Amino acid sequence: MDFQRAAPAGGMQDALRAAGAQAAHIGDLWNGTVALCTFVFVAIVVATIIAVWCAPRADAATRPDTASLEGPERRIWHRIGWATGACIVGLFVLLAGDVFTSRALARLPLQDAVDIELVGHMWWWEARYRDADANREFTTANELTIPVGRPVIVTLRADDVIHSLWVPNLAGKKDLIPGRTATLRLRADRAGTYRGQCAEFCGLEHALMALLVHAVPPADYDAWAANQRKPAQDPLDAPAIRGRDVFLAGSCARCHAIAGTPAQGSIGPDLTHLASRQTIAAGMFPNNRGHLAGWIGDPQALKPGVAMPANPLPPDDLQALLAYLETLR
Repeated sequence: MDFQRAAPAGGMQDALRAAGAQAAHIGDLWNGTVALCTFVFVAIVVATIIAVWCAPRADAATRPDTASLEGPERRIWHRIGWATGACIVGLFVLLAGDVFTSRALARLPLQDAVDIELVGHMWWWEARYRDADANREFTTANELTIPVGRPVIVTLRADDVIHSLWVPNLAGKKDLIPGRTATLRLRADRAGTYRGQCAEFCGLEHALMALLVHAVPPADYDAWAANQRKPAQDPLDAPAIRGRDVFLAGSCARCHAIAGTPAQGSIGPDLTHLASRQTIAAGMFPNNRGHLAGWIGDPQALKPGVAMPANPLPPDDLQALLAYLETLR
């Protein structure tokens, strides 16, 4: 099932436009830090100007009277002491702000939370929507859909190297470390599409490892999740049927899974509902026939270093395969 995506909000990836409670707390800390640092900078510039302007003038023929300088020097040291004390107070203010922000981030209510396990791979994201009933779980890739106003618990895990998740409109950064799990809590309070990014250098294609987060009304989310739990529909026309045979007979089925078919590969993204996604290759290209054809034929030319090998297919087989992939909604 497809539903109308909300228009991108806040420039899609903008740490200064909070769209959720967690990002708002971080934004408040940022604004306070900038304000304090701006005040300190202005104070230093003003003090420097005053010191230069009021400094006594002397020429080469004039020798300063040491005794006459004792009073001014004493005043200078007093001012330095006050400035040092003010800096220490400022640092404690920043520390207190950080502590209060951390506590505010931990206070997000988690009743009826959506449970997602997000696994970082080189260089794509695997999302597993967890449920107390195992039959209601499903897997997608490179895009998250979450309900507006409902908390989300994202359990983070890395499959190979260190990654880091950052969706600036919704939450702060969180590292994904192999062999360990981390938890990110967030809530979208405004519908929109928000871009996330791997924020920890993880190899050749680190900068091309994006994650789209679609925040939609609760009713739309429920409809989307219900559709994601369904197996892939059987193709109805001859080209798509032939394309399914090409998929199952070739190397595709060894790496990718499509629910409802014998394809149960776990190396690459789950393709059960591939056609419902907006992008391919972790946000690099729009999900359309032309880019899919190029990606299948030679992914290394588009994203060097990816694990997916080239799949040169005869033109008729390629077109049939594309017709089948377009049915996976």
